[in-house]
Amino acid sequence: MPIEAKSIDYVHEHERHGRVIDQGPFWFVGNFHFFTIAIGFVGPSMGLGCGYTALAGALGILFGTVFVAFHASQGAELGLPQMIQSRAQFGYRGVVVVLVGTLTTFVGFNVADSVLAAHGLNGMLGWNETLVTLAMAAIAAALAIYGHDWLHLVFRWCFYACLPLYTLLTGAILLGRIEAPHVMAGTFGWVAFVAQFAASASYNITYAPSVSDYSRYLPRDTPRRAIIGAVFAGASSSAIWLIALGAWLATRLGASDGLVALHDAGDAVLPGFGVVLALASVATLVATMGFNAYSGMLTIVTALSSLLGSHPSQRLRIATILAFTVAATLLTLAISANAIALLFAVLTIMLYLLAPWTSVNLVDYFFVRRGRYAITQLSMPHGIYAAWGARGLTAYAVGFVASLPFLVLPEVWSGPFARALGGVDIGWLVGLVVSALVYLWLCRSLDLANETEAIRDSEAALRAAAAHHR
Repeated sequence: MPIEAKSIDYVHEHERHGRVIDQGPFWFVGNFHFFTIAIGFVGPSMGLGCGYTALAGALGILFGTVFVAFHASQGAELGLPQMIQSRAQFGYRGVVVVLVGTLTTFVGFNVADSVLAAHGLNGMLGWNETLVTLAMAAIAAALAIYGHDWLHLVFRWCFYACLPLYTLLTGAILLGRIEAPHVMAGTFGWVAFVAQFAASASYNITYAPSVSDYSRYLPRDTPRRAIIGAVFAGASSSAIWLIALGAWLATRLGASDGLVALHDAGDAVLPGFGVVLALASVATLVATMGFNAYSGMLTIVTALSSLLGSHPSQRLRIATILAFTVAATLLTLAISANAIALLFAVLTIMLYLLAPWTSVNLVDYFFVRRGRYAITQLSMPHGIYAAWGARGLTAYAVGFVASLPFLVLPEVWSGPFARALGGVDIGWLVGLVVSALVYLWLCRSLDLANETEAIRDSEAALRAAAAHHR
């Protein structure tokens, strides 16, 4: 497979070669690594029992994955990356406001992934943290440069390699083959239960700005229900599984590090199995770093296009991936494992920035414009979607501000309403609801009839362009 030529430009029908059947394993692998296991440590750290932690994690993942799955159908229907489509709500230039939060999330996750993996491998195998960091960055960059098809292929390899390993570990746990010397007598508490729910829901919602990036090569007539179902099943099932596994490791083995816990539990099943399991998990994490670098590239190229009018090209996308990788690597080398809590606080802020966006985007797509867009107009700074989308930006700002009194940054700051709720973080949910309601209210004055002719002209232009490129 050659290096992908596309970046933010439209994928014509004759260029579509994706398969719905690949979406499930792809999104399954996105959560199938030790980072997800650590999400299952949240409840036990607050005294919540294993069963209640698994239940709260499952409910949170199911809730958060709804948003991810519904975004997925936009890729096939519009043939565009996720954030390009957002120009319809926020404007050709206004979308940059959201892109800041999106880019920081992709960089932040790659930094967190690198720090945790390098620190863990150093502790387990004595590997040099700097060399591990550089190697992971190089592999992730190569995956992102080769692009969409290679990412899907490598994710499939990870799926087939890791599934039997985690199945063996889980089977050993269910059969009582792993001794549990540290049984935590957890109890039920609403504060801990809701905190685990929120952590799990927010974990998957962070995929929302990138999900269409990996479904835009599906045929345009792919049934919406099939795409939503495949993505929902894949992204939710692996996360539910590993969060429950994390809850068991925390309450039975006293685990506080996902990678170390995998290694120790694996060795308890079979000597040497822990190393295999840990390395497989790191390999999957590196693949997701390639995922983040690829979507980070699309975010940067979208911003350059919106602000400078840059034309998308293969050279630009490669240069952008390299710049993204260098920036993330330098941040990784500058941060220590002890400073990772600060990074998670930054990611929490990014979730607060992304929640109002996903709400506005989905409301517009499914309830306001109902999937009807003038695709060519999304590349015009003075088209029907304007340079600045007042309705989307207003709803976004109101939702974000409304969420701040509920904001919880562990060991840093908590809003007054969050303190009244005992430190439970529901601010991102407030942002979701408020932004949706405000956007619906503002769109009462939107004259969709004026967009009909533009949509018709756009479809004709796309057909002509496709015929020219055949």
